[in-house]
Amino acid sequence: MSDTPLPRDAFPVVDGWVYLNHAGVSPLPAPAVDAMAAYAARAASDGGEAWRENETLEADVRARAGRLMGVDGADVAFVPNTSAGLALVVNGLEWAEGDRVVVPACEFPSNLYPWLALTHRGVEVVRVEPAGPGERLPVEAFERVLSGGARVLALSWAQFGRGWRSDLAAIGALCRDHGVLFVVDAIQGVGLMPAAFAEWGVGVAAADGYKWMLGPEGAGVAYVSPAAREQLRVSAPGWNSVSHRADFDRRDPVLDPTARRYEPGTLNDAGLHGLGASLALLETAGVDAIWAHVDRLCLALIEGLEAAGAEVLTDRRDGGGSGIVTFRHPGMEPDRLADELVTRRFSVRARGGGVRAAPHGYNTFDEIEAFAAAVGEVTGATSA
Repeated sequence: MSDTPLPRDAFPVVDGWVYLNHAGVSPLPAPAVDAMAAYAARAASDGGEAWRENETLEADVRARAGRLMGVDGADVAFVPNTSAGLALVVNGLEWAEGDRVVVPACEFPSNLYPWLALTHRGVEVVRVEPAGPGERLPVEAFERVLSGGARVLALSWAQFGRGWRSDLAAIGALCRDHGVLFVVDAIQGVGLMPAAFAEWGVGVAAADGYKWMLGPEGAGVAYVSPAAREQLRVSAPGWNSVSHRADFDRRDPVLDPTARRYEPGTLNDAGLHGLGASLALLETAGVDAIWAHVDRLCLALIEGLEAAGAEVLTDRRDGGGSGIVTFRHPGMEPDRLADELVTRRFSVRARGGGVRAAPHGYNTFDEIEAFAAAVGEVTGATSA
């Protein structure tokens, strides 16, 4: 029996890799592969006659995603990726000259470029600089900026480069106090860490499924709170956006009252079958158990890396830890070190000025120990 919260026998990748790139693209678990293959077989044998089954599947995945984010399933919209979820806000608000958007300076481009595209309309993008090399973003840094007024605060739950996890509850309360729409790029947290977006005051949160949710690429979710729906127009309405979606002869559009209004057309049902199977796997294991395990793995990884002579760049103080540990080693440049580790079948990437490792709930302490030893061997800090 596995001592990991996620069953290792559900992950074929373990036969060939020590896979530590879940902050990049996660490997598909076997149940997701099976679900997508079964969908493809039905599409081949029955074509569109399986549509009722797809409706049931979509409702189930919507509910599972809602539970994972701590929100009502009616407030969940399916999106093809995180960028599309953030675009619901970029394209949905009625912007005015002088509006301000606040973002961390260390954000992933998906949560920076869309806001910068609004500057031609007179929108000001204010970038909050991190406090220190760990890309630490204390609540106080946002408080100072928001006191000057803002329309939107957009940030990642966990920063992609070095993994700093923001206190969404505290920042959400701050946004409520200042009347600011709180928008979260949640891709580096949903599926790994317990979430309560509704309770925390998040207005919109978006995440593709291919990282910590263990789903396929192109099948993501967005939480759009009821309050946010009152502010965000539907910028791309379609037949699926309306409450009478099955009545194609009706010409007066009545938008669906739920977050489904932001789904203009046919969904990626193949991807949703895979995502649904992965979410079921996560639910069975329990996100609390997954996070507790990954947190311990990360602490063990930091200890092993430091013993191998590495400098850990990730700041995990004061609840700032996520599933990401980024490090560098004086014996080798990050790009080369990452490449050398990949050749040894350790899947990692160079990010955030170092090498980024990100274990999940099926990784083991033996794998973490082997990875730290490999870092020492590759850099010459220890003998092979």
